[in-house]
Amino acid sequence: MPQQVVIIGAVALGPKAACRFKRLSPDSKVTMLDRGARISYGGCGIPFYVSGEISESTALQSTAFHMLRNPEFFHDVKDVDVLTRTEATAIDRAAKTVATRNLDTGETKAIPYDKLVIATGSSPRRLPIPGLDLAGVHTVDCLEAAEAIKNKVAAGGVNSAVIIGSGFIGLEMAVAFADMWGLPVTVVEIFDQILPGVTSPGLARMAQKHMEDKDVVFHLGEQVARIEGEDGKVTRVVTDKGTIEADLVIVSVGVTPNSQIAKDAGLNVSDRGGIIVDATMRTSDPDIFAGGDCVEVKNLVTNQPMFLPLGSMANRQGRVIGDNLAGGDSRFPGVVGSWCVKLFDLGAAGTGLTLAGAKRAGIDAVATHVTMVDRAHFYPEHQLMSLELVAERSTRRVLGVQGLGASGDALVGKINTVAALLPHKPTVSDISNVEVAYSPPFASAMDILNTLGNAADNILTGQNKGLTVSEFESLWRDGGDDVYFLDCREWGDAGKIVEGHPDRWHNIPQGELRERLAEVPRDKKIVLMCNTGARSYEALVTLVHMGFNDVRSVEGGMAATRASGVAL
Repeated sequence: MPQQVVIIGAVALGPKAACRFKRLSPDSKVTMLDRGARISYGGCGIPFYVSGEISESTALQSTAFHMLRNPEFFHDVKDVDVLTRTEATAIDRAAKTVATRNLDTGETKAIPYDKLVIATGSSPRRLPIPGLDLAGVHTVDCLEAAEAIKNKVAAGGVNSAVIIGSGFIGLEMAVAFADMWGLPVTVVEIFDQILPGVTSPGLARMAQKHMEDKDVVFHLGEQVARIEGEDGKVTRVVTDKGTIEADLVIVSVGVTPNSQIAKDAGLNVSDRGGIIVDATMRTSDPDIFAGGDCVEVKNLVTNQPMFLPLGSMANRQGRVIGDNLAGGDSRFPGVVGSWCVKLFDLGAAGTGLTLAGAKRAGIDAVATHVTMVDRAHFYPEHQLMSLELVAERSTRRVLGVQGLGASGDALVGKINTVAALLPHKPTVSDISNVEVAYSPPFASAMDILNTLGNAADNILTGQNKGLTVSEFESLWRDGGDDVYFLDCREWGDAGKIVEGHPDRWHNIPQGELRERLAEVPRDKKIVLMCNTGARSYEALVTLVHMGFNDVRSVEGGMAATRASGVAL
Protein backbone atom coordinates (compact mmCIF):
# COMPACT_ATOMS: atom_id res chain seq x y z
CA MET A 1 0.00 0.00 0.00
CA PRO A 2 1.47 3.38 -1.02
CA GLN A 3 2.59 5.63 1.84
CA GLN A 4 3.60 9.22 2.33
CA VAL A 5 7.05 9.36 3.95
CA VAL A 6 8.69 12.55 5.18
CA ILE A 7 12.42 12.65 5.91
CA ILE A 8 13.91 15.48 7.96
CA GLY A 9 17.54 15.80 6.84
CA ALA A 10 19.07 15.14 3.44
CA VAL A 11 22.83 14.73 3.83
CA ALA A 12 23.73 11.10 4.53
CA LEU A 13 21.10 8.86 6.09
CA GLY A 14 18.12 10.68 4.61
CA PRO A 15 18.97 10.10 0.93
CA LYS A 16 19.98 6.48 1.58
CA ALA A 17 16.69 5.72 3.35
CA ALA A 18 14.67 7.57 0.70
CA CYS A 19 16.23 5.77 -2.26
CA ARG A 20 16.08 2.33 -0.66
CA PHE A 21 12.41 2.79 0.25
CA LYS A 22 11.46 4.04 -3.22
CA ARG A 23 13.06 0.99 -4.83
CA LEU A 24 10.91 -1.22 -2.60
CA SER A 25 7.75 0.89 -2.81
CA PRO A 26 7.78 2.83 -6.11
CA ASP A 27 4.19 4.06 -5.74
CA SER A 28 4.85 5.75 -2.39
CA LYS A 29 5.63 9.45 -2.07
CA VAL A 30 8.82 10.60 -0.35
CA THR A 31 9.59 14.19 0.64
CA MET A 32 13.00 15.12 2.03
CA LEU A 33 13.66 18.49 3.57
CA ASP A 34 16.87 20.12 4.74
CA ARG A 35 17.97 23.42 6.22
CA GLY A 36 20.93 23.62 3.83
CA ALA A 37 21.04 24.68 0.23
CA ARG A 38 23.07 21.63 -0.77
CA ILE A 39 22.26 18.04 0.04
CA SER A 40 23.63 14.50 -0.15
CA TYR A 41 27.34 15.28 0.12
CA GLY A 42 30.30 13.51 1.66
CA GLY A 43 31.11 15.67 4.65
CA CYS A 44 34.05 13.46 5.63
CA GLY A 45 35.77 14.57 2.44
CA ILE A 46 35.84 18.25 3.44
CA PRO A 47 39.44 18.25 4.77
CA PHE A 48 40.63 16.78 1.47
CA TYR A 49 38.80 19.47 -0.46
CA VAL A 50 40.38 22.15 1.72
CA SER A 51 43.80 20.60 1.12
CA GLY A 52 43.31 20.71 -2.65
CA GLU A 53 43.47 16.93 -3.09
CA ILE A 54 39.83 17.20 -4.21
CA SER A 55 39.72 20.16 -6.56
CA GLU A 56 36.00 21.05 -6.56
CA SER A 57 33.46 20.94 -3.76
CA THR A 58 30.91 19.57 -6.22
CA ALA A 59 32.93 16.34 -6.27
CA LEU A 60 31.70 15.69 -2.74
CA GLN A 61 28.11 16.04 -3.95
CA SER A 62 28.45 13.97 -7.13
CA THR A 63 27.72 10.35 -7.88
CA ALA A 64 30.40 7.93 -9.10
CA PHE A 65 29.10 8.62 -12.62
CA HIS A 66 29.47 12.40 -12.16
CA MET A 67 25.85 13.42 -11.67
CA LEU A 68 25.29 16.20 -9.14
CA ARG A 69 23.04 15.04 -6.30
CA ASN A 70 20.80 18.11 -6.18
CA PRO A 71 17.00 18.32 -5.85
CA GLU A 72 16.56 17.91 -9.60
CA PHE A 73 18.63 14.71 -9.53
CA PHE A 74 16.52 13.22 -6.75
CA HIS A 75 13.28 14.22 -8.48
CA ASP A 76 14.23 13.00 -11.96
CA VAL A 77 16.34 9.95 -11.14
CA LYS A 78 15.01 8.78 -7.76
CA ASP A 79 11.42 10.09 -7.81
CA VAL A 80 12.01 11.80 -4.47
CA ASP A 81 10.91 15.38 -3.77
CA VAL A 82 13.41 17.61 -1.94
CA LEU A 83 12.78 20.92 -0.19
CA THR A 84 16.06 22.73 0.52
CA ARG A 85 16.47 25.74 2.82
CA THR A 86 13.49 24.34 4.68
CA GLU A 87 13.50 23.87 8.43
CA ALA A 88 11.33 21.40 10.28
CA THR A 89 10.10 23.33 13.31
CA ALA A 90 7.83 20.81 15.02
CA ILE A 91 6.35 17.33 14.81
CA ASP A 92 2.66 16.84 15.59
CA ARG A 93 2.48 13.12 16.33
CA ALA A 94 -1.29 13.12 16.85
CA ALA A 95 -2.04 14.81 13.53
CA LYS A 96 0.98 13.11 11.89
CA THR A 97 2.30 16.31 10.36
CA VAL A 98 5.63 18.13 10.26
CA ALA A 99 5.55 21.92 10.59
CA THR A 100 8.07 23.57 8.24
CA ARG A 101 9.41 27.03 7.49
CA ASN A 102 11.20 28.20 4.36
CA LEU A 103 14.36 29.97 5.56
CA ASP A 104 14.42 32.31 2.55
CA THR A 105 10.76 33.34 2.27
CA GLY A 106 9.49 32.67 5.78
CA GLU A 107 6.60 30.65 4.36
CA THR A 108 5.24 28.00 6.73
CA LYS A 109 3.25 24.87 6.05
CA ALA A 110 2.43 21.47 7.53
CA ILE A 111 3.42 18.32 5.64
CA PRO A 112 1.47 15.14 6.44
CA TYR A 113 3.17 11.79 6.84
CA ASP A 114 2.35 8.15 7.29
CA LYS A 115 5.92 7.42 8.35
CA LEU A 116 8.56 9.91 9.43
CA VAL A 117 12.36 9.69 9.45
CA ILE A 118 14.48 12.01 11.60
CA ALA A 119 17.96 12.41 10.07
CA THR A 120 18.88 15.75 11.57
CA GLY A 121 22.55 14.93 12.11
CA SER A 122 24.72 16.80 14.57
CA SER A 123 26.14 20.26 15.17
CA PRO A 124 29.68 21.34 16.11
CA ARG A 125 30.14 21.63 19.85
CA ARG A 126 30.41 25.32 20.74
CA LEU A 127 33.06 26.32 23.23
CA PRO A 128 31.88 28.67 26.02
CA ILE A 129 34.50 31.30 25.16
CA PRO A 130 34.46 34.79 23.63
CA GLY A 131 35.67 35.41 20.10
CA LEU A 132 33.96 32.61 18.23
CA ASP A 133 32.14 35.09 15.99
CA LEU A 134 35.30 36.81 14.73
CA ALA A 135 36.00 36.62 11.01
CA GLY A 136 38.47 33.83 10.36
CA VAL A 137 37.08 31.51 13.04
CA HIS A 138 35.43 28.46 11.48
CA THR A 139 33.92 25.10 12.21
CA VAL A 140 34.00 22.34 9.60
CA ASP A 141 30.36 21.33 9.30
CA CYS A 142 29.15 21.99 5.75
CA LEU A 143 30.28 22.66 2.19
CA GLU A 144 29.81 26.40 2.59
CA ALA A 145 32.21 26.44 5.54
CA ALA A 146 34.72 24.37 3.58
CA GLU A 147 34.57 26.76 0.65
CA ALA A 148 35.02 29.78 2.90
CA ILE A 149 38.10 28.23 4.52
CA LYS A 150 39.69 27.18 1.24
CA ASN A 151 38.99 30.53 -0.42
CA LYS A 152 40.58 32.41 2.46
CA VAL A 153 43.74 30.31 2.33
CA ALA A 154 43.92 30.38 -1.46
CA ALA A 155 43.63 34.19 -1.44
CA GLY A 156 46.93 34.38 0.44
CA GLY A 157 45.64 36.12 3.54
CA VAL A 158 46.61 33.40 6.00
CA ASN A 159 50.08 33.23 7.55
CA SER A 160 49.32 30.92 10.46
CA ALA A 161 46.52 28.62 11.54
CA VAL A 162 45.40 27.29 14.91
CA ILE A 163 43.33 24.14 15.27
CA ILE A 164 41.40 23.77 18.52
CA GLY A 165 40.92 20.05 19.11
CA SER A 166 42.97 17.03 18.01
CA GLY A 167 40.27 14.60 16.94
CA PHE A 168 39.92 13.23 13.44
CA ILE A 169 38.74 16.40 11.69
CA GLY A 170 41.13 18.65 13.63
CA LEU A 171 44.17 16.59 12.68
CA GLU A 172 43.03 16.19 9.08
CA MET A 173 42.67 19.97 8.81
CA ALA A 174 46.14 20.41 10.35
CA VAL A 175 47.55 18.11 7.68
CA ALA A 176 45.67 20.01 4.96
CA PHE A 177 47.10 23.38 6.00
CA ALA A 178 50.65 22.19 6.65
CA ASP A 179 51.11 19.71 3.81
CA MET A 180 49.27 21.23 0.90
CA TRP A 181 49.44 24.93 1.76
CA GLY A 182 52.70 25.08 3.72
CA LEU A 183 51.17 27.05 6.58
CA PRO A 184 52.54 27.10 10.13
CA VAL A 185 49.96 25.11 12.10
CA THR A 186 49.44 24.83 15.85
CA VAL A 187 47.06 22.31 17.42
CA VAL A 188 45.68 23.06 20.90
CA GLU A 189 44.25 20.13 22.86
CA ILE A 190 42.83 20.20 26.40
CA PHE A 191 43.80 16.55 26.97
CA ASP A 192 47.40 15.40 27.36
CA GLN A 193 47.40 13.40 24.10
CA ILE A 194 46.11 13.67 20.56
CA LEU A 195 43.22 11.46 19.40
CA PRO A 196 41.91 11.37 22.97
CA GLY A 197 39.49 8.57 23.77
CA VAL A 198 40.16 6.50 20.67
CA THR A 199 43.78 5.41 20.98
CA SER A 200 46.40 4.80 23.65
CA PRO A 201 48.83 7.45 24.91
CA GLY A 202 51.70 5.44 23.42
CA LEU A 203 50.30 5.29 19.89
CA ALA A 204 49.12 8.90 20.18
CA ARG A 205 52.65 9.95 21.06
CA MET A 206 54.04 8.17 18.00
CA ALA A 207 51.46 9.84 15.76
CA GLN A 208 52.21 13.22 17.32
CA LYS A 209 55.95 12.77 16.75
CA HIS A 210 55.27 11.99 13.08
CA MET A 211 53.23 15.18 12.70
CA GLU A 212 55.83 17.24 14.58
CA ASP A 213 58.42 15.99 12.09
CA LYS A 214 56.18 17.60 9.46
CA ASP A 215 56.34 20.92 11.41
CA VAL A 216 52.95 20.79 13.13
CA VAL A 217 53.20 22.27 16.65
CA PHE A 218 51.17 20.82 19.50
CA HIS A 219 50.05 22.46 22.75
CA LEU A 220 48.69 19.59 24.84
CA GLY A 221 47.01 19.98 28.21
CA GLU A 222 46.02 23.56 27.40
CA GLN A 223 42.56 25.07 27.66
CA VAL A 224 41.50 27.85 25.31
CA ALA A 225 40.30 30.86 27.30
CA ARG A 226 39.32 33.18 24.45
CA ILE A 227 39.91 34.12 20.84
CA GLU A 228 40.98 37.71 20.23
CA GLY A 229 40.97 39.88 17.16
CA GLU A 230 41.30 43.34 15.66
CA ASP A 231 38.80 45.10 13.40
CA GLY A 232 36.52 42.09 13.68
CA LYS A 233 39.16 39.61 12.43
CA VAL A 234 40.90 36.93 14.45
CA THR A 235 44.53 37.60 15.41
CA ARG A 236 45.32 35.27 18.30
CA VAL A 237 44.19 32.41 20.50
CA VAL A 238 44.68 32.80 24.24
CA THR A 239 45.02 29.68 26.40
CA ASP A 240 45.57 29.17 30.10
CA LYS A 241 49.29 28.92 29.32
CA GLY A 242 49.98 31.53 26.68
CA THR A 243 49.06 33.25 23.42
CA ILE A 244 49.27 31.88 19.88
CA GLU A 245 49.13 34.17 16.86
CA ALA A 246 46.63 33.12 14.20
CA ASP A 247 45.00 34.44 11.02
CA LEU A 248 42.73 31.40 10.82
CA VAL A 249 41.20 29.30 13.59
CA ILE A 250 39.40 25.99 13.19
CA VAL A 251 37.27 24.90 16.16
CA SER A 252 36.94 21.11 16.10
CA VAL A 253 36.00 19.90 19.57
CA GLY A 254 33.36 17.34 18.75
CA VAL A 255 29.67 17.42 17.86
CA THR A 256 26.33 17.12 19.62
CA PRO A 257 23.18 15.37 18.28
CA ASN A 258 20.47 17.53 16.73
CA SER A 259 17.64 15.99 18.71
CA GLN A 260 15.63 18.93 20.02
CA ILE A 261 12.77 18.46 17.57
CA ALA A 262 12.46 14.84 18.70
CA LYS A 263 12.56 15.82 22.36
CA ASP A 264 9.93 18.51 21.82
CA ALA A 265 7.70 15.91 20.18
CA GLY A 266 7.91 13.71 23.27
CA LEU A 267 10.17 11.06 21.80
CA ASN A 268 12.64 9.33 24.10
CA VAL A 269 16.01 11.10 24.13
CA SER A 270 18.96 10.14 26.32
CA ASP A 271 20.56 12.41 28.88
CA ARG A 272 23.46 12.86 26.46
CA GLY A 273 21.10 14.10 23.76
CA GLY A 274 20.88 11.13 21.42
CA ILE A 275 17.51 9.94 20.17
CA ILE A 276 16.84 6.45 21.53
CA VAL A 277 16.03 3.85 18.88
CA ASP A 278 15.68 0.07 18.81
CA ALA A 279 17.45 -2.35 16.45
CA THR A 280 14.94 -1.55 13.68
CA MET A 281 15.84 2.16 14.07
CA ARG A 282 12.35 2.96 15.39
CA THR A 283 11.97 5.63 18.03
CA SER A 284 9.51 5.40 20.91
CA ASP A 285 6.85 6.21 18.30
CA PRO A 286 6.49 3.18 15.96
CA ASP A 287 5.74 5.43 12.99
CA ILE A 288 8.90 7.51 13.44
CA PHE A 289 12.40 6.28 12.62
CA ALA A 290 15.71 8.01 13.33
CA GLY A 291 19.36 7.38 12.49
CA GLY A 292 22.77 8.86 11.83
CA ASP A 293 24.46 11.45 14.00
CA CYS A 294 21.32 12.27 15.99
CA VAL A 295 20.84 8.84 17.62
CA GLU A 296 22.50 6.66 20.22
CA VAL A 297 23.54 3.15 19.23
CA LYS A 298 24.52 0.03 21.12
CA ASN A 299 28.20 -0.64 21.73
CA LEU A 300 28.57 -4.35 21.03
CA VAL A 301 31.70 -4.64 23.19
CA THR A 302 30.28 -3.08 26.37
CA ASN A 303 26.54 -3.52 25.62
CA GLN A 304 26.15 0.13 26.63
CA PRO A 305 24.74 2.99 24.54
CA MET A 306 27.22 5.21 22.71
CA PHE A 307 27.28 8.15 20.30
CA LEU A 308 29.25 7.49 17.10
CA PRO A 309 28.85 10.17 14.41
CA LEU A 310 30.18 8.52 11.24
CA GLY A 311 28.91 8.82 7.67
CA SER A 312 29.51 5.13 7.03
CA MET A 313 27.24 4.17 9.91
CA ALA A 314 24.53 6.60 8.76
CA ASN A 315 24.49 5.01 5.31
CA ARG A 316 24.13 1.50 6.72
CA GLN A 317 21.34 2.63 9.01
CA GLY A 318 19.64 4.35 6.08
CA ARG A 319 19.25 1.07 4.25
CA VAL A 320 17.80 -0.57 7.38
CA ILE A 321 15.28 2.24 7.72
CA GLY A 322 14.41 2.07 4.01
CA ASP A 323 13.66 -1.65 4.37
CA ASN A 324 11.51 -1.15 7.43
CA LEU A 325 9.57 1.77 5.96
CA ALA A 326 8.46 -0.72 3.32
CA GLY A 327 7.31 -3.24 5.93
CA GLY A 328 10.56 -5.17 6.34
CA ASP A 329 12.24 -6.28 9.54
CA SER A 330 15.88 -5.32 8.98
CA ARG A 331 18.09 -4.80 12.02
CA PHE A 332 21.03 -2.60 12.91
CA PRO A 333 22.60 -4.57 15.79
CA GLY A 334 25.07 -1.93 16.96
CA VAL A 335 28.70 -0.96 16.54
CA VAL A 336 32.15 -1.80 17.85
CA GLY A 337 33.51 1.68 17.15
CA SER A 338 35.88 1.47 14.17
CA TRP A 339 37.80 4.45 12.80
CA CYS A 340 40.78 5.47 10.67
CA VAL A 341 42.55 8.71 9.82
CA LYS A 342 45.39 9.71 7.48
CA LEU A 343 48.11 11.86 9.07
CA PHE A 344 50.46 12.93 6.27
CA ASP A 345 51.95 9.57 5.16
CA LEU A 346 51.00 7.73 8.34
CA GLY A 347 47.76 5.84 8.85
CA ALA A 348 46.10 5.54 12.26
CA ALA A 349 43.15 3.25 12.91
CA GLY A 350 41.35 1.34 15.61
CA THR A 351 38.30 -0.63 16.65
CA GLY A 352 36.71 -1.47 19.97
CA LEU A 353 38.03 -0.31 23.33
CA THR A 354 41.33 1.19 24.36
CA LEU A 355 42.84 0.12 27.68
CA ALA A 356 41.56 3.32 29.28
CA GLY A 357 38.12 2.74 27.77
CA ALA A 358 38.03 -0.79 29.14
CA LYS A 359 38.91 0.45 32.60
CA ARG A 360 36.20 3.12 32.42
CA ALA A 361 33.76 0.32 31.59
CA GLY A 362 34.86 -1.52 34.74
CA ILE A 363 36.79 -4.24 32.88
CA ASP A 364 40.08 -5.58 34.21
CA ALA A 365 42.10 -5.50 31.00
CA VAL A 366 45.66 -5.64 29.73
CA ALA A 367 47.23 -4.08 26.63
CA THR A 368 49.90 -5.60 24.39
CA HIS A 369 52.04 -3.69 21.87
CA VAL A 370 53.73 -5.20 18.80
CA THR A 371 55.83 -3.42 16.18
CA MET A 372 56.95 -5.39 13.11
CA VAL A 373 56.98 -5.23 9.33
CA ASP A 374 53.60 -5.32 7.62
CA ARG A 375 54.61 -7.91 5.00
CA ALA A 376 57.40 -10.41 4.46
CA HIS A 377 60.63 -8.94 5.81
CA PHE A 378 62.49 -9.98 2.66
CA TYR A 379 60.05 -8.17 0.40
CA PRO A 380 61.69 -4.85 -0.59
CA GLU A 381 58.72 -2.57 0.07
CA HIS A 382 57.88 -3.59 3.64
CA GLN A 383 56.99 -0.94 6.22
CA LEU A 384 56.78 -0.95 9.99
CA MET A 385 53.38 -1.30 11.62
CA SER A 386 52.53 -0.92 15.30
CA LEU A 387 49.45 -2.56 16.82
CA GLU A 388 48.07 -2.63 20.35
CA LEU A 389 45.59 -5.25 21.49
CA VAL A 390 43.37 -4.85 24.56
CA ALA A 391 42.04 -8.01 26.22
CA GLU A 392 40.07 -8.83 29.34
CA ARG A 393 42.42 -10.46 31.82
CA SER A 394 40.12 -13.16 33.20
CA THR A 395 38.34 -14.30 30.02
CA ARG A 396 41.04 -13.47 27.44
CA ARG A 397 38.31 -11.79 25.39
CA VAL A 398 39.65 -9.27 22.86
CA LEU A 399 38.15 -5.85 23.50
CA GLY A 400 39.87 -3.75 20.86
CA VAL A 401 42.87 -3.09 18.62
CA GLN A 402 44.47 0.20 17.58
CA GLY A 403 47.46 0.82 15.37
CA LEU A 404 49.72 2.98 13.22
CA GLY A 405 51.35 2.19 9.90
CA ALA A 406 52.99 3.85 6.92
CA SER A 407 50.93 1.61 4.63
CA GLY A 408 47.50 2.85 5.61
CA ASP A 409 45.56 0.36 3.50
CA ALA A 410 47.42 -2.56 5.08
CA LEU A 411 46.75 -1.17 8.56
CA VAL A 412 43.05 -0.69 7.93
CA GLY A 413 42.87 -4.26 6.64
CA LYS A 414 44.19 -5.56 9.96
CA ILE A 415 41.81 -3.37 11.96
CA ASN A 416 38.83 -4.39 9.83
CA THR A 417 39.62 -8.07 10.41
CA VAL A 418 39.36 -7.57 14.16
CA ALA A 419 36.32 -5.30 13.81
CA ALA A 420 34.46 -8.12 12.04
CA LEU A 421 35.32 -10.50 14.89
CA LEU A 422 34.54 -8.25 17.87
CA PRO A 423 30.73 -8.74 17.88
CA HIS A 424 31.38 -12.47 18.31
CA LYS A 425 33.53 -12.00 21.43
CA PRO A 426 36.83 -13.36 20.08
CA THR A 427 39.60 -14.43 22.43
CA VAL A 428 43.32 -13.85 22.18
CA SER A 429 43.63 -17.38 20.75
CA ASP A 430 41.25 -16.44 17.94
CA ILE A 431 43.58 -13.60 16.94
CA SER A 432 46.61 -15.90 17.21
CA ASN A 433 44.96 -18.22 14.70
CA VAL A 434 42.95 -15.85 12.54
CA GLU A 435 43.29 -16.73 8.87
CA VAL A 436 44.48 -13.99 6.55
CA ALA A 437 45.46 -14.10 2.89
CA TYR A 438 49.20 -14.49 2.50
CA SER A 439 51.72 -13.61 -0.18
CA PRO A 440 55.03 -11.81 0.54
CA PRO A 441 53.97 -8.53 -1.14
CA PHE A 442 50.95 -8.34 1.18
CA ALA A 443 51.72 -10.02 4.50
CA SER A 444 54.16 -12.09 6.53
CA ALA A 445 53.78 -15.85 6.77
CA MET A 446 53.21 -15.22 10.48
CA ASP A 447 50.95 -12.20 10.06
CA ILE A 448 51.31 -9.29 12.45
CA LEU A 449 47.80 -10.07 13.74
CA ASN A 450 48.87 -13.60 14.62
CA THR A 451 51.99 -12.24 16.29
CA LEU A 452 49.89 -9.74 18.21
CA GLY A 453 47.64 -12.54 19.50
CA ASN A 454 50.67 -14.59 20.48
CA ALA A 455 52.22 -11.63 22.29
CA ALA A 456 48.99 -11.03 24.20
CA ASP A 457 48.89 -14.70 25.14
CA ASN A 458 52.45 -14.46 26.48
CA ILE A 459 51.51 -11.41 28.57
CA LEU A 460 48.34 -13.01 29.95
CA THR A 461 50.10 -16.25 30.89
CA GLY A 462 53.04 -14.41 32.45
CA GLN A 463 55.48 -15.81 29.89
CA ASN A 464 56.43 -12.24 28.91
CA LYS A 465 56.59 -9.12 31.03
CA GLY A 466 56.42 -6.09 28.82
CA LEU A 467 57.49 -2.52 29.38
CA THR A 468 55.81 0.31 27.49
CA VAL A 469 57.90 2.98 25.84
CA SER A 470 56.73 5.52 28.43
CA GLU A 471 57.70 3.19 31.27
CA PHE A 472 61.08 2.61 29.65
CA GLU A 473 61.60 6.35 29.25
CA SER A 474 60.85 6.94 32.93
CA LEU A 475 63.37 4.28 33.95
CA TRP A 476 65.97 5.67 31.56
CA ARG A 477 65.44 9.19 32.81
CA ASP A 478 64.92 8.56 36.52
CA GLY A 479 66.16 5.03 37.20
CA GLY A 480 69.14 4.64 39.50
CA ASP A 481 71.92 2.11 39.71
CA ASP A 482 69.44 -0.69 40.30
CA VAL A 483 68.42 -0.78 36.60
CA TYR A 484 70.54 -2.61 34.02
CA PHE A 485 69.78 -1.71 30.38
CA LEU A 486 70.72 -4.56 28.05
CA ASP A 487 70.65 -4.15 24.27
CA CYS A 488 70.12 -7.54 22.61
CA ARG A 489 71.02 -6.38 19.12
CA GLU A 490 74.30 -6.83 17.28
CA TRP A 491 77.08 -4.33 17.92
CA GLY A 492 76.44 -2.58 14.63
CA ASP A 493 73.03 -1.50 15.93
CA ALA A 494 73.84 -1.10 19.61
CA GLY A 495 77.38 0.25 19.54
CA LYS A 496 76.59 3.93 19.10
CA ILE A 497 74.34 4.03 22.17
CA VAL A 498 76.86 2.03 24.23
CA GLU A 499 79.61 4.49 23.30
CA GLY A 500 77.35 7.40 24.22
CA HIS A 501 76.38 5.90 27.59
CA PRO A 502 79.12 3.39 28.48
CA ASP A 503 78.15 3.23 32.14
CA ARG A 504 74.44 2.67 31.56
CA TRP A 505 73.84 0.97 28.20
CA HIS A 506 75.14 -2.56 27.78
CA ASN A 507 75.25 -4.88 24.79
CA ILE A 508 75.06 -8.65 24.60
CA PRO A 509 73.55 -9.94 21.34
CA GLN A 510 70.69 -12.31 22.03
CA GLY A 511 72.50 -15.19 20.34
CA GLU A 512 75.45 -14.81 22.74
CA LEU A 513 73.46 -14.39 25.94
CA ARG A 514 73.63 -17.97 27.18
CA GLU A 515 77.43 -17.91 26.97
CA ARG A 516 77.72 -14.49 28.67
CA LEU A 517 75.25 -14.78 31.54
CA ALA A 518 77.99 -13.96 34.05
CA GLU A 519 78.04 -10.39 32.71
CA VAL A 520 74.40 -9.82 33.68
CA PRO A 521 73.85 -8.74 37.32
CA ARG A 522 71.31 -10.74 39.29
CA ASP A 523 70.60 -8.02 41.84
CA LYS A 524 69.21 -5.44 39.42
CA LYS A 525 66.07 -4.86 37.32
CA ILE A 526 66.95 -5.98 33.78
CA VAL A 527 65.48 -3.94 30.93
CA LEU A 528 65.88 -5.61 27.52
CA MET A 529 65.86 -3.80 24.19
CA CYS A 530 66.06 -4.87 20.54
CA ASN A 531 64.73 -3.48 17.26
CA THR A 532 61.08 -4.53 17.61
CA GLY A 533 60.81 -6.59 20.80
CA ALA A 534 61.18 -10.06 19.28
CA ARG A 535 64.80 -10.73 20.30
CA SER A 536 64.39 -9.04 23.66
CA TYR A 537 61.51 -11.42 24.39
CA GLU A 538 63.74 -14.37 23.53
CA ALA A 539 66.37 -12.92 25.85
CA LEU A 540 63.76 -12.56 28.61
CA VAL A 541 62.82 -16.24 28.29
CA THR A 542 66.48 -17.18 28.59
CA LEU A 543 67.11 -15.00 31.64
CA VAL A 544 63.97 -16.10 33.46
CA HIS A 545 64.85 -19.75 32.79
CA MET A 546 68.29 -19.11 34.27
CA GLY A 547 66.85 -17.72 37.48
CA PHE A 548 66.72 -13.96 36.88
CA ASN A 549 63.66 -12.60 38.67
CA ASP A 550 63.08 -8.98 37.58
CA VAL A 551 63.29 -8.89 33.79
CA ARG A 552 61.27 -6.72 31.39
CA SER A 553 61.25 -6.45 27.58
CA VAL A 554 60.48 -3.10 25.92
CA GLU A 555 57.37 -3.54 23.76
CA GLY A 556 57.99 -2.41 20.19
CA GLY A 557 61.72 -2.08 20.85
CA MET A 558 63.80 0.67 19.29
CA ALA A 559 61.28 1.09 16.45
CA ALA A 560 58.56 2.22 18.86
CA THR A 561 61.05 4.09 21.05
CA ARG A 562 62.37 6.17 18.14
CA ALA A 563 58.89 6.72 16.74
CA SER A 564 57.89 8.15 20.13
CA GLY A 565 60.79 10.61 20.12
CA VAL A 566 62.61 9.15 23.12
CA ALA A 567 66.20 10.39 23.12
CA LEU A 568 69.00 7.94 23.98
